[in-house]
Amino acid sequence: MAVTLTESITYKRLVAAGNDKLFYEDLDVAAGTMTELAAADGDIDTSDQLQMFEAYQKVFIVNGANLKIADFVNTKLEFAAGLATAHAHGDILTQTQSAGNVAYMVVDFTDTDKKLTYGYAYYAGTATAFNTTTAITGSGSGTGFTPTSVTAKPHWYDYTVYPGGTFGSLPNKAYLGCLYRGRIVLSGNPEAPYQWYMSRQANPFDRAWAANDSQSPVEGGNSDAGELGDIVRALIPFKDDYLVFGCASQMWLMTGDPAFGGVINEMSLTTGIFGANSWCFDNQDRMYFWGNNGIYRTTVPGNPTCISNVRLPDLVGDEAADPSTHRITMVYDRDRHGINICVTKLSDGTNSNYWYDLRVIDEGDIGGFFPESYPEECGVYSAFYYNANSATYKGMLYGCKDGYIRTFKDASKSDDIGATDEAISSYVTIGPIRPAGVELQGIISGINVVLSGGASGGSQSDSSNVTMKIFSALSAENLIEKMYANTAFRLSTTVAAPGRQRGATIQRKMRDAFFGIRLENSTAAQSWSLEELTLLGTPSGRIK
Repeated sequence: MAVTLTESITYKRLVAAGNDKLFYEDLDVAAGTMTELAAADGDIDTSDQLQMFEAYQKVFIVNGANLKIADFVNTKLEFAAGLATAHAHGDILTQTQSAGNVAYMVVDFTDTDKKLTYGYAYYAGTATAFNTTTAITGSGSGTGFTPTSVTAKPHWYDYTVYPGGTFGSLPNKAYLGCLYRGRIVLSGNPEAPYQWYMSRQANPFDRAWAANDSQSPVEGGNSDAGELGDIVRALIPFKDDYLVFGCASQMWLMTGDPAFGGVINEMSLTTGIFGANSWCFDNQDRMYFWGNNGIYRTTVPGNPTCISNVRLPDLVGDEAADPSTHRITMVYDRDRHGINICVTKLSDGTNSNYWYDLRVIDEGDIGGFFPESYPEECGVYSAFYYNANSATYKGMLYGCKDGYIRTFKDASKSDDIGATDEAISSYVTIGPIRPAGVELQGIISGINVVLSGGASGGSQSDSSNVTMKIFSALSAENLIEKMYANTAFRLSTTVAAPGRQRGATIQRKMRDAFFGIRLENSTAAQSWSLEELTLLGTPSGRIK
């Protein structure tokens, strides 16, 4: 028999939920074109916690009582009268349309009423689709039938178990879900918040916990013997080797498969995790998460260490975020090599965020935290790095409070808030600076600021003008308070851009023990960058 090899191409598509609707990237139209999956309208509640994850070329939606599947691989065969016996998962259905022209289907799922059968269709000869005139037979014990209708992908249906009464049941509600070792894992059941539930390996529709084989469905919890267990807040799979259970006050780690020698051990008994999306991995496979005392980092397996307690010692208290009112999202940006940590109030989109730059590493391998905030419309509810087929759409995506999907664009100089743009307020503070020794005052007699740009030609943008403010005080603490409040400055002036400008050197003597400088720009459609800042200082006697 001659075999013809054809090139296989993998396609990715974006799926997004918002305003109780589901949208998908319609690659049959064009990359980047989002189309609503009409059947999902009103079937989900995006005002409640919702998680989506990919498995078996489907999207599983976990949204409380709304457990759904968006199916992008199968063909749907309808038999309006209903099958007497459902075809089993994995059965092969055959429709011989003429000699040598056959349509085949690998059965994936049959609904509860046994009227709808979903499966992967493939064809021999000139057969290109199932029809509604020819009978279907198949392996297994399922009933033969002639389809009432044939529908191509995508499909929308309830996530439930296989009919027949021997495949177990799903929890009444679930708010957490993931794929681990070919199993659909659910948790976050308000009736048993410490419990997790795993489907049969390679069969999402089998949850008969009593089965006794190496691929058996499994349910369990995380605790020492005799204890009830902590509330599960996040499911974090790491490849097919480990599954981290992030709990309210503890972290637990499953190694391997629970039905084939897997074990669960404590990862940390001193910190838990904030929420379902409060974690990410960097390009070195290190895990970061928002824990009880700040931002933690760990390998998997490993012992989590708080990395924010030096830079931001009061982070948790300052943010005062509550899982019932706030969402904390963490995502690794592969292009900018850092982690975006977004703290958003769900009711109005107000937010307080941090960019953790992995390029700024000190001796303690801590990195640099840079606070930022976005307009309320841009408050981040979800974040995802989309490794798209088209380079045009590849990069970080942020699902925002107003329903828009946004991304960061280096060329943009204002924030997009929908119908209009909003100016970006950007500033940096430098200090405290001590121009003389301990217990000495000093005199600043000259400050020279050089903003970026100014060369003819080239591809780099020139800096816009910057407002510079100079603060001083007899103590470092007093100086920091003035700079934080942005009041009581000694001097405010505009530094002209770009490059080195005539008259840019400020020659004004100022005497004090500590000095600080604030550079800022809050003008729409402008951006700025600093090339050089030089101060000339001399001692001027002891502090009195």
